[in-house]
Amino acid sequence: MLNRVAVLSDIHGVLPALEAVLAEPDVRDADLIVLTGDIACGPQPVGVLDLLAGLGERAAWIRGNADRELVEYRRGLRTSIPDPIGPSAAERLRDDQVDLLEALPTTLTRQVRGLGDVLFCHATPRDDEEVVLVDSSPERWGEVFGGVDEAVGTVVCGHTHMPFARQVAGRLVVNPGSVGMPFGRAGAHWALLGPGVQLRSTSFDIDAAAARIADDSTFDQAAEWADHCLNARTTEEAAFEMFAPRDGRRPGR
Repeated sequence: MLNRVAVLSDIHGVLPALEAVLAEPDVRDADLIVLTGDIACGPQPVGVLDLLAGLGERAAWIRGNADRELVEYRRGLRTSIPDPIGPSAAERLRDDQVDLLEALPTTLTRQVRGLGDVLFCHATPRDDEEVVLVDSSPERWGEVFGGVDEAVGTVVCGHTHMPFARQVAGRLVVNPGSVGMPFGRAGAHWALLGPGVQLRSTSFDIDAAAARIADDSTFDQAAEWADHCLNARTTEEAAFEMFAPRDGRRPGR
């Protein structure tokens, strides 16, 4: 039984944001750090993966859809990646890092004090790209949880870059938001589990981080990428509009 678990999702290769979160006392003192996917697809993938690998058994990793896409690109299974920064990130990875991402599981379950059996995944337990949102219908959530063991009382997911916690379809659902590519509000967002749920946000020097990314990255639009992503210039409204069709509803609803 774990007393405290820090959940970091959607780091997207942003090293300064990750460093800031790992420096948080509650993250340093956590029994386990769970990484719920989309770890490396961004401007500083090598540094991010090396830093996380240094955590050893203190970290448990899950592969997200963007991590899968990096592997597929490097393996010659695809010729493009939906995120424009993806090819640059994929090409920078060392072979051992590609192997690492390829071997990651898509879900894991741990017992957390106060929460019982907690299932961690990237998007949903059954699909690394599926979209569900804070206001998705109970029927939609019930469908998504159709294959989940009844003993699981809490599901932690990422993917949509917007933090929330809600009770639905008989379970508590937690999304920690994004460490490196937040939508709606700047900051490196994460969650602390046990015995309850805390949605947390860590501030860092965005201007300094953006300058560092522009210097470090091989992506030719790294400066623009950093300005847009670190300042959360994708609003909640824009994100909901983008995700609505993938949640099975019409845009604007």
